[in-house]
Amino acid sequence: MLFNTVILLIFNTIIDLKILLAPDKFRGSLDAPQVCEAMTEGIRMVSPEIEVLSLPMADGGEGTLELLLWYSGGKKQTAKVQDPLGRIIDAEYGLSADRKTAFIEMATASGLSLLKTEERKPLKTSTFGTGELIKVVLEAGIENIILGIGGSATTDAGIGMATALGWQFLDENGQELSPIGENLIKIKKVLSPVSNHRSPISVSVACDVNNPLFGENGAAYIYGPQKGADQSAVKQLDEGLQNIAKIFERDFGKNYSLISGTGAAGGLGFGAMAFLNAELKDGVKLLMDFCDFDKKLKDVNLIITGEGKIDNQTLQGKLIKGITDRATIAKIPLAAICGTLDVSPKELHEIGINYATSIIDRPMNLDAALKYGYEGVRNATFYLVNLLYKSNV
Repeated sequence: MLFNTVILLIFNTIIDLKILLAPDKFRGSLDAPQVCEAMTEGIRMVSPEIEVLSLPMADGGEGTLELLLWYSGGKKQTAKVQDPLGRIIDAEYGLSADRKTAFIEMATASGLSLLKTEERKPLKTSTFGTGELIKVVLEAGIENIILGIGGSATTDAGIGMATALGWQFLDENGQELSPIGENLIKIKKVLSPVSNHRSPISVSVACDVNNPLFGENGAAYIYGPQKGADQSAVKQLDEGLQNIAKIFERDFGKNYSLISGTGAAGGLGFGAMAFLNAELKDGVKLLMDFCDFDKKLKDVNLIITGEGKIDNQTLQGKLIKGITDRATIAKIPLAAICGTLDVSPKELHEIGINYATSIIDRPMNLDAALKYGYEGVRNATFYLVNLLYKSNV
């Protein structure tokens, strides 16, 4: 694909080059920091004098915890918690180097990947284990929690998580209910814990979907089937989600149900707001804010992003839009390197990508392409930067 002439015009006036790298992972081949390493090596092949700044990215889903640890200098920890069906497992979480911020991905305790296909029953699953992880970090005295909520096996509106933190959910007879999806419809009263940790703790939720809690675009109807819910279960879960929202509003005077993102992770977006006083944020925006992305743009001449596949779904996603928005505002040209490039020049131009190329430079099967990832990213970056650099010296 030809360069947008804007890139060459800008680079023809530059003496010292500063390039910011902001790629996502190449799924199955390279994680985002490895993509940055390959890009950096390609740039160094052009000239060791070019300044390179690496800011690997994610959208709040898989890989976000790893990057938060990468940026904060933190380390992984493990704790014994319940999986979605109540079995004891070792789940990972992270603590920043200063031990003030905890990073939790709910999928490590309550994720779909923890279950066999025949075990996927959102009427029976719970986020209790996620609540246990939160309890562990609260007891460690942390000040901030960043919670990623992708990949859930649950549709319990976060009542499992809340139960682990001392909340109670009672039926019409005043009996405490087991915090699973099928019991949402039975809740008649919600009791808050005697000791409430919410006030001194800041909780930010990395949320990569916009669904409301219930309704045809809500947690049950959109995501229930992939978690194992049949038509009957989807209807029961949706009615349960409506019920918990109504009960919570009645008992606590707050209606979160229609807020964008509250339907994420089977309603855990709602639960995080209701029971943790959390703030829902786009995953990519949260990560950009965490690494001071905007401040790092000073004196940058080119941003290079990338991911395994760039197609129409990518262009509609929050990660690429987050990067293109920042690049456009800062008037910095943006290039993209990918494994598969499946969009038109017009589409790239409309979203704000000035140049894009695939790393695949010869026929190869998928296995070979995955193994070629590092070399391909390195070489594609070299070709791009070498042309810019040679046109400038």
